[in-house]
Amino acid sequence: MYHHSSGTAQPPAGSAGLLTERPADSIEYQRCGWCGTAMYHRLLCPVCQGSDLRTERSEGIGTVRHSTTVHRNSPAARNVSLVELAEGFVVRGRVIGPPIGIHSGDRVRLSTAKDPVRGEPVFQLLDESCRAWT
Repeated sequence: MYHHSSGTAQPPAGSAGLLTERPADSIEYQRCGWCGTAMYHRLLCPVCQGSDLRTERSEGIGTVRHSTTVHRNSPAARNVSLVELAEGFVVRGRVIGPPIGIHSGDRVRLSTAKDPVRGEPVFQLLDESCRAWT
């Protein structure tokens, strides 16, 4: 389930007005209390079928596992990507950038937990300049 954090970063008392960066959005996922498997939007654990699932918050850093370009139901081409987050679960979302420039193995960071139009998470590339092959 996507949740929008309602807080904004506030400067600590006595500081020179510097804001500390804190992600405005985050993705919540579940972890099985029995076997420790991380999953997204499940009623039962896919590994042990346990129902003891606790909710945790993802840091939003991950890797693109698969990306494809979609041309339907949209005035322009857009990408749909499967992103494996560092916590061990996979989520479907969109990566900001030209659809042809997004490849499997690219590192991404969560930009927005819920796109206002499609309702899916939006990611941005971390190291676009460090890509070996394009």
